[in-house]
Amino acid sequence: MLPKISPFSPAVRIVSIGGGTRLSRLLSGLKHFVRSTDSDSASPAPAIEQLTAVVTVTDDGGSSGRLRQEFQILPPGDIRKCMLALSEDELLMSRLFHYRFSGAGDLSGHSFGNLFLTALTGVTGDFLEAIKLCSEVLAIKGRILPSSMADIRLAAEMENGDRVSGESSIGRGPERIRKIAILPESPEPLPETLEAIQTADIITLGPGSLFTSLLPNLLVRGIPEAIARSRALKIYVGNIMTQGGETRGFTLADHLQAVRRHLGDFPFDVVLCNHSPVSDRQQAEYRRENAEPVGIDFDDLARYGVRVLTRDLLARDKKVRHDPCKLALAIFDARMALDRLQPPVPALASAQT
Repeated sequence: MLPKISPFSPAVRIVSIGGGTRLSRLLSGLKHFVRSTDSDSASPAPAIEQLTAVVTVTDDGGSSGRLRQEFQILPPGDIRKCMLALSEDELLMSRLFHYRFSGAGDLSGHSFGNLFLTALTGVTGDFLEAIKLCSEVLAIKGRILPSSMADIRLAAEMENGDRVSGESSIGRGPERIRKIAILPESPEPLPETLEAIQTADIITLGPGSLFTSLLPNLLVRGIPEAIARSRALKIYVGNIMTQGGETRGFTLADHLQAVRRHLGDFPFDVVLCNHSPVSDRQQAEYRRENAEPVGIDFDDLARYGVRVLTRDLLARDKKVRHDPCKLALAIFDARMALDRLQPPVPALASAQT
C-alpha cells in the first residue's frame, strides 16, 4: 500500500541512490531545499530535513581506478562528484576539488578532489571518516554514504553468453547485457545506509547508468530488503536517453524489467520521467553514440503496478540531461500528487503539466 502523504507534512528525509554524474545533478537540485538551522519551519515551501546520497563503489576506470589499484581504497570519483553537487558552488574549496591535472606526468588525469580524499583516507586510516571530513571542508548540504565498504567488483553476463569483468569494460562492446553481478556476491552493507533507508520519507533511484550505477547498489545484501520494508514513497527516476552498449534500444519498461530480473521484484511506487521532446539536432548527435530517447510505453508500465508521472525535466542545454531544479521539484510534486496518480497507467499521459 502506498503511503498517505499530507500536503502539510513537515520537512522530509530523502535518500537518493545511484552513482556518477546523473545522481550528482539530482543532488544539486535537491540541495536548494535542505532546511538550514535558521529556516522558518512553518513555511509551506518544500523542505528537506536530511538529504542522504547512497553511492555505488564499483568504478575501476580513470583516476578512481588508478587510485583504487595503487592505494587499495574505495573509488573516490563518484563520491567526489556528489560532494561537489551538494557543496556551495562559490566556495574556493569546491572549485579546487573540481580541478583536474593535465600534462604527461603521474598526476595527469587525476582530480584534486580524488587525491585529497585518498590522502585523507591515509591520514585517518578510514575511508568513511575521510568522506565525513571532506564533507565538512566543502560544507555540503547533506551526507554521502557508500552502499558498502567492501572492495566490490562488477561483472556482467552478455546476451551471447560472454562474461565481462570491470565497470569500465562493461557496455563497451556491441552485445547487450543480460545480467550484472557484484563480487563478492554478498558484501556487508553500511549500517548507516540501512538506517537512512529505514527512516526515509522519500527514496529515489536514478537517474543513472542502469547496469553500472543503479543496480550495483541494489545487489548489496540488505539494501533491496530495506527499501521494500521502508514506508517511504519510492520513486524511480527514468533516464531521458538510452546509453550506448548498456541500454541500447531500451524502453522505460525495459529498465524496470531489468530491475525486476535482478531483484525478483520492482520495489518502487512511482516512475518519474521526462515528457519534453528532444530536438532533432540533439537526437542526430546522440545517434552517433547509439543512443536515443527512452520510450515511455504506458501499457507495458501498467504491468508493474506503478504510478507514472510525466513532467518537463529537460535542461535547456547542448547535452540531453535532467534539469536539476525541475527534477527536484518533480520529486516533491510526486509526493504531493500521489493521490491523483491512479491506475490505469495509460490514462496518466493526460496528467502532463
